[in-house]
Amino acid sequence: MLRSSFLAGLAALAFAALAWVAPALAQNSPAAQRVFDRARTASGGAAGWNQIRGVNETGTEAGQPYKRFIDPIRYGLRIETRTPKGPFIQGYNGAGEWRILASGAETGSIEREVLARVRSEAFFGGFYYFFPSRFDLKSDLVGERKMGGKPFDVVRVQPAGGEPRELWFDRKTGLLSQMVGTEGASPLRIEYSDWRKTGPIRLPFHQTATGGGLAAPRERLVQSVTFEAVDRDLFSLPRKASQRLEEPETPHARKPRKPGRRRGN
Repeated sequence: MLRSSFLAGLAALAFAALAWVAPALAQNSPAAQRVFDRARTASGGAAGWNQIRGVNETGTEAGQPYKRFIDPIRYGLRIETRTPKGPFIQGYNGAGEWRILASGAETGSIEREVLARVRSEAFFGGFYYFFPSRFDLKSDLVGERKMGGKPFDVVRVQPAGGEPRELWFDRKTGLLSQMVGTEGASPLRIEYSDWRKTGPIRLPFHQTATGGGLAAPRERLVQSVTFEAVDRDLFSLPRKASQRLEEPETPHARKPRKPGRRRGN
């Protein structure tokens, strides 16, 4: 009963979330698009990025092993983390956010703040701003900023239904150096480094997150990345095997007759 109520709640949430993000935003401004084009060229080019149909990533975050799956074609994010208490799984399919806790309990949120945060995590984690024809967003060039004596091109990006972020691209390399939140006294900041060629593109293998409510810096070390397409079912809350419907028996099916002695004429 609890699971049925939870699934019903997610269904209602999906409808409400889709209605909420339905209005399409404008796309990248010409100035922002030029920065994105340079960043995409520096990290594999249009030909490289257009080959990607799924991202399968493994590594450690805050010292705990994780697996991350991303769908770059439409919203999809799944993160499986091995914690000392057991596996923790979080998923997002573009509408509903859900979690399976280490205890096995299933939960999710209908709060807009949570949905916006998870939607933004999927958006920026999948470099969706490289694909304005696939995802609704609005972006504008903030201008040049300097940090540590180095110049950066800063673009403000607002994904439809998500939280806005500022992306800082190294003017020398064209690569993303950091992402900064725009809300709160201590906004989320993620620094990207150790860019490596893997498959047809380059990705950052080292990320450090601070602020955004984190008690301490959170380090993510990527160990491997592959680019196979990801089954869309992975992004939705799985049904328990005990609740899957069995195939119905064929109506009027005859049972096989047991072998016996033939009657005489």
